[in-house]
Amino acid sequence: MKTLVYVDHFKGEVQPASWEALGLAKSFGTAVALVFGTGVDAIAKAAFEFGADEVIVVDDSALTDYRAEPYASTLSALASSSSPDLILFPATTRTRELAAMSAVDLSTGVITDVTSLEVNGDQLIATRPIYEGKLFEKTVCSSKPVMATIRGRAFPKPAQTADKTGTLTKGDAKTDAITTVQGYAASESKVSLGDAGIIVSGGRGVSNNPSLGMDEKSTAQVGFELVRQLASVLGGAVGASRAAVDAGYIPYANQVGQTGKVVAPDLYIACGISGAIQHIAGIRSAKTVIAINKDADAPIFKVARYGVVGDLFQIVPALTEALKKKLGK
Repeated sequence: MKTLVYVDHFKGEVQPASWEALGLAKSFGTAVALVFGTGVDAIAKAAFEFGADEVIVVDDSALTDYRAEPYASTLSALASSSSPDLILFPATTRTRELAAMSAVDLSTGVITDVTSLEVNGDQLIATRPIYEGKLFEKTVCSSKPVMATIRGRAFPKPAQTADKTGTLTKGDAKTDAITTVQGYAASESKVSLGDAGIIVSGGRGVSNNPSLGMDEKSTAQVGFELVRQLASVLGGAVGASRAAVDAGYIPYANQVGQTGKVVAPDLYIACGISGAIQHIAGIRSAKTVIAINKDADAPIFKVARYGVVGDLFQIVPALTEALKKKLGK
């Protein structure tokens, strides 16, 4: 089976799920990585090291910044000429748009947020979450090539083999587009929730501590600092509920949930998060959930493996100190 894998990156920083997609492709047969942009030699080299048999590089100034039209046209042209059985994308904001537009050009469909993919005869059967992650469905694409976006951390990341090489092919860019990039400001946030193994999140509860004698936002700053300290000790990322983001306690980049980032960490610690259904939908793939909340009836406890009923302003610092001693920090 021949599979094309689109390597999604921004300014040279590759989305880790791209390598997971490459490992999945390699398990089916021949894996061909697609790398678009300018000055992407280092990414092409990394693609070989993560298992690509061939890397098709399209290095063109028209692809310096992501724009859906030239990227989709270029990908569709490459797919038409190489006739793959499967095209894989990491599930990101850019690739959801890119995969959909390319599918129209190729007269096929896209299976989104795939968490498992298996071969049955001449069919590829994909498993994906539905109903906000409460159920999983098995589905197939009746046309070829099959196109799919894979959820981050749903598949293992292949081992990187230094200095591994393969066939490097230069592709041509399709530069026609009705849009131009006038400029943008890149976020300074270093949040990487999608590939984090450990996430510590804060919710509305981080602002609930009358004993501090502060206003709501000042209290929330103290609460989130406790969350950050715990995340730092564990080497994890900081997340938040939508309620905390909407209240202005923390930027949207940290939001976990159906309208934020859907995550799949090994450990998720929810501090002062009640557990609205939209938030639960974003953490269903977490292997272990720990909840800390004053309200013993909070919905978050229904999905948590371990729960602590109590004040996060007391529990989180105590937990942080205990982990510092345990981990020798």
